Amino acid sequence: MPVRLEDLAALRRRGTPKGITSVCSAHPAVLRAALRHGKETASTVLIEATCNQVNHLGGYTGMRPADFAALVSQLALEEHCPGDLIVLGGDHLGPNPWRDRPAADALAEAERMVADYVAAGFRKIHLDASMGCAGEPAALDDETTARRAAKLAMAAEAAARRTGGMMPLYVIGTEVPPPGGADHMLTAIEPTSPAAARQTIEVHRRIFADSGLSDAFARAIGLVVQPGVEFGNRNVIRYDRTRTADLMRVLDDEPQFVFEAHSTDYQGAHPLAELVADGFPILKVGPELTFVLRQALYALDLMASDLVAEYGECPLPAAMEGLMLSQPQNWDRHYSGTEDEKRVLRHYSLSDRIRYYWASPQAQLAVDRLMTTLKGQSIPLPLFWQHMPEAEAFADAPFDPEALLVWRITQSLAAYRAACGASD
Repeated sequence: MPVRLEDLAALRRRGTPKGITSVCSAHPAVLRAALRHGKETASTVLIEATCNQVNHLGGYTGMRPADFAALVSQLALEEHCPGDLIVLGGDHLGPNPWRDRPAADALAEAERMVADYVAAGFRKIHLDASMGCAGEPAALDDETTARRAAKLAMAAEAAARRTGGMMPLYVIGTEVPPPGGADHMLTAIEPTSPAAARQTIEVHRRIFADSGLSDAFARAIGLVVQPGVEFGNRNVIRYDRTRTADLMRVLDDEPQFVFEAHSTDYQGAHPLAELVADGFPILKVGPELTFVLRQALYALDLMASDLVAEYGECPLPAAMEGLMLSQPQNWDRHYSGTEDEKRVLRHYSLSDRIRYYWASPQAQLAVDRLMTTLKGQSIPLPLFWQHMPEAEAFADAPFDPEALLVWRITQSLAAYRAACGASD
């Protein structure tokens, strides 16, 4: 039986913790890999979109919640992934995309966004109203955050009743640094204090009750905390369970909750398994999956350059470099250093901000040319050994480049599944 979000806390209390991987990406290859892996392993496929990525105005992907849900449904149909395995989630749903506006305006947009998410069938809703809006501090106090979260929950509850869908499951709280990875070299990340975690729960419980939302709060399954894991542009801080022993005890007093761990990318199987065992069974991953996608695409580009003379000399990285230089808004505030250092980061940063560009027409044209060049080719084993030795099983046979991309992403997903203790 696939693990359900509703069961995570009970499984932990029984001493048999299991986890669920939360795939945070809008890239079709990543979504296809997640759905195919879920079907092959009969496991829950939790796919989440963020407020900046997908919202009622389109987000940076140009997709509204219903569009994203339709994309997942279409890919699931193509992959023959049963719908009852799929859970859609909304991550950091709150005023963040409009935080440059007055709070009332930003919150009104956030309420419309949350309602659209729930109406489109998103079940797992992360309420995050922790960020300040125009004229406010960057981070808000628990009382203000909880009151704004309650307003968002009201919008979600009303949308669920109006559409007749399943009532939402909620996640509260937020992590520091912000999602998506830090911009600088990291040396250490301080885990959330037990007192802060308890206060977040207590304040939300009280304010939700005062707002007539006790039923909604009873469906709050997760609290986002910082377990001391993060990745920057250049390095990774891995989980150290000795630093979270006191934090874990919060769950003993709050049996309805588990912790949700963000920025678990690049941790590796052993730290991920420790996170699940220690009460962090919801593991969010995103940039790692598009990083390995880019890694595979660049390896294929090298193979095509070696194999087919008219393909040219590595045109895909050149196309992406030109695109990122012409549209720097998605990376220039996040990468620092010399021009050479910034060039390296544009392509290879662990925060993988190149992921914002794959949907552009120029990038799609370059990727399509690469895929067309290699599709059906018989790529010699030595080329795989040179550029992607772990994929040698694809050598010396009619080549399907999309299958290799999905395979590479699935390698990361399989590590997460093993860490989640769901291999039985």
